[in-house]
Amino acid sequence: MADRHVLFRVARERYALPLVAVREVVLPQPPFARVPRAAGAVRGVMNLRGRVVAVVDLAELMGLPPRPLLPGQGQVVILERDKRSLGLLIAGVLGVEPLTPEEEGAAGVVRGVATASMGAVTLLSPDDLAAAAAALFGPK
Repeated sequence: MADRHVLFRVARERYALPLVAVREVVLPQPPFARVPRAAGAVRGVMNLRGRVVAVVDLAELMGLPPRPLLPGQGQVVILERDKRSLGLLIAGVLGVEPLTPEEEGAAGVVRGVATASMGAVTLLSPDDLAAAAAALFGPK
């Protein structure tokens, strides 16, 4: 049985995360508060209904060229991992579909590839993505 995934665009690429890992999708609320000594992919933090949420540019995290955040553009996918929220800045959500991995990826952020209604999408691991994003903030 195929699990439902949230499909979204980052730069010109299509990615998907399991729906159960996504708490919500919100509009970005720049300017983000800067995070000292964080890597460039960390856009900062935003206030989401009284909660501080770190926002990471998923394009930069995936090795794609970053895009400037223009007013009214982009969305933030909120992942909930271990009672912590993480915001991933994306270009936009494409929809929700049941997907089955066709090719399993190696260990890491990429879990595999699947075919969606709009073509091939890269499946991401929410746990490994959260770990990669956490590493951007430096040693604990």
